[in-house]
Amino acid sequence: MTGAAMLALLSHWRRHPIQLLTLLAGLALATGLWSAVQAINGEARASYAAASAQLGSRGLAELHAPSGAIPLSDYVGLRRSGWQVSPILDERRRINNEPVRILGVDLLSHPPLPALAQSEDTGMGPLETLTDPGRIFLHPDLARKLDGVPDLPPMQVTRQVPPGTLLTDIGVAERLLDMPGRISRILVLPEQPAGLEPLERLAPGLIMRASQGSDDAARLTDSFHLNLTAFGLLSFAVGLFIVHGTVGLVFEQRRGTIRTLRALGLSLRRVALLLTAELLTLALLAGALGLMLGFLVAAALLPDVAASLRGLYGAPVEGGLHLRPVWLASGLAMALAGTLLASAQAMWRLTRMPLLQPSASPAWTGKRTRAHLAQACLAAALIGIGLSIQQMVGGLLAGFALLAGVMLGAALLLPPFLFVLLGVGQRTARGVIAEWLWADTRAQLPGLSLALMALLLALATNIGVGTMVSSFRLTFTGWLDQRLVAELYVTARDDREGAQIAQWLSEQGATALPNSAVEISHQDRPLFVHGIVDHSTYREHWPLIADSTDVWDRLAAGQAILINEQLARHADLWPGSEITIMPGWTLPVAGVYSDYGNPTGQAIVAFDALIEHVPQLPTRRYAIRIDPAHVAELGARLLDTFDLPGSALVDQAAVKAESMRIFDKTFVITGALNVLTLGVAAFAILTSLLTLWTMRLPQLAPVWALGSTQRQLAWLEICRALLLSALTALLALPLGLVLAWVLLAVINVEAFGWRLPMHQFPLDWLRLFLLALAAGALAAALPALRLHKMPPAQLLKVFSSDG
Repeated sequence: MTGAAMLALLSHWRRHPIQLLTLLAGLALATGLWSAVQAINGEARASYAAASAQLGSRGLAELHAPSGAIPLSDYVGLRRSGWQVSPILDERRRINNEPVRILGVDLLSHPPLPALAQSEDTGMGPLETLTDPGRIFLHPDLARKLDGVPDLPPMQVTRQVPPGTLLTDIGVAERLLDMPGRISRILVLPEQPAGLEPLERLAPGLIMRASQGSDDAARLTDSFHLNLTAFGLLSFAVGLFIVHGTVGLVFEQRRGTIRTLRALGLSLRRVALLLTAELLTLALLAGALGLMLGFLVAAALLPDVAASLRGLYGAPVEGGLHLRPVWLASGLAMALAGTLLASAQAMWRLTRMPLLQPSASPAWTGKRTRAHLAQACLAAALIGIGLSIQQMVGGLLAGFALLAGVMLGAALLLPPFLFVLLGVGQRTARGVIAEWLWADTRAQLPGLSLALMALLLALATNIGVGTMVSSFRLTFTGWLDQRLVAELYVTARDDREGAQIAQWLSEQGATALPNSAVEISHQDRPLFVHGIVDHSTYREHWPLIADSTDVWDRLAAGQAILINEQLARHADLWPGSEITIMPGWTLPVAGVYSDYGNPTGQAIVAFDALIEHVPQLPTRRYAIRIDPAHVAELGARLLDTFDLPGSALVDQAAVKAESMRIFDKTFVITGALNVLTLGVAAFAILTSLLTLWTMRLPQLAPVWALGSTQRQLAWLEICRALLLSALTALLALPLGLVLAWVLLAVINVEAFGWRLPMHQFPLDWLRLFLLALAAGALAAALPALRLHKMPPAQLLKVFSSDG
């Protein structure tokens, strides 16, 4: 009996193959978009962990100097006193126009390195690595980009080095960087002898800091990955609308079959189990298809995401994708859970279906007015819950709760709102055909409501995210124009050469503005304190979002400090507050400046005051103000006079171009997911129309019999789709603007620490409105074509069936 019942249920798909395709495609698309995001996030986090393991320093404490450079005498003193430590030189340079992290370690004292072990396996001994000219270890991708660069030591290509990193002995790194005796930090080895002299006595200027390895990169990029996850979840939800609508429709069409099976003695529990097993089998099949789709999408987007993470955070992420069990299992689990969630309502109605209840009519959703009222109340409750969580709890997750409440609530409000609007249109219609069109559209709303909700969410997401990205671009471009005012930026080899360059520039009629910084810790977070001199460049161009009286005069006198928005929001420090920079050095906050794209806190003090508190402050970097007409000439003479490498001098245009390149790559995945989500919504409309059009013959046949041609009816079908798409697009606009406000004023502030101004882009709204109309028209084209070419005999059968 069970086998025969299963065959009877499965026969539905043979009679309705389009519904089977719809169910599989909807779930595959939903799973594919979710899996793509999880694959990208998983690959990035695996790269962070691999990079930490490859560099062999995870979990080990490190010694840092506030000035950034550790005196060689401090390291020597620690070693002579018995401390087991290992020096590290870590600097970033551009080689062959490629940003490279040059990491020099003491290969004899550093913990074992996988790259070095691999070189020994290939026959290269330690002497070849340590003796002149040494060896550099680098990832294959970086090796290809640096191939042919002169004056580089022999390359050892290995995947045991993070992408974008050049690993070598510290002596070789000193020669490459032209920084003899330079130490960036000191690694404290795990086994230390007893009775060591305290660090505070041996090197009082050093600070011990616990290193978390890959956790550092993961912490910096958590907000980035959380935003991607939220977008993937939204895309998954849009895909589930297709599944929910299809499962509900299939259940209604199977009422007769289910009633017959129960009359033959099959228990309701057995029927429910068979339907659940069928759905889970289809979910596994669709999930597998979705995983393949997700892999392809992730493989296409990962290179740009990797470039963004490396550019924004310096995170070592490879551009290649690997099959990982975690995101594979996550994708299948989401497919199964999504199917059960989407079919929960249909299964609940099955358990309450009387044995002899007849098959439902096309308007199977029941009493619409009461249902719409209940739906509106649920929508209001969801929005209220989201607002309450955000107000009472706060934080990034609370921001996403607000976002979810607003989006789901608005989606649930759409059908009641459209029901009311269509009723108004019906009452104001003139002519029989027009009145029938409005009334028939209203009657078909239950079957199309889920697809229209998916379209609403997709359009609102496009408007909201598009507004956020465009506002960010507009603001970011203007901010770069304010911040990057200097015509040239130069980096000297050491402080002595820096002073010589500054003197030479002064003799050439140019102004050299020192750009020196020290890293300290504030509330367990890194804080970079920059020292600047009093100059009109800062007074006239530095963008302040909050200030007090005489900001720049007080700053120049060393009596106040400026902080960036990230620090201001995190520590709740605004003009009038005080901040302790170092023991014995506390300053009032005179102003807060915007600092887009920076994941850490930053502050600005007077250069002389910073030198006074940090005597060893390195002064190797300068911003150069010069007549733009003489930039090229001065740059060439500067490089010639001091024999500087080309990477030591960067012009303003190059900095802006690199910043915008990273910006554009950062939002490639956002744009791609926007397009894919809109495509899923259009597919939802198509599938809804395809599954409903045959059920509509009893409504269309009388109109045809009264004199309307099939061609006219086909055009009316397209008009109906255009009408619903247009109304949905108009309602999506305010929702999209609300979404943009939440993203800019709540999510962005919680995730990154800054708030962006919100700009309006009407041309983008018009483009999306036209896209919505096109999606509706294309979705209705196939059912309309079928109606146009349908044999009249098939329409006549409606009357014979009724009789």
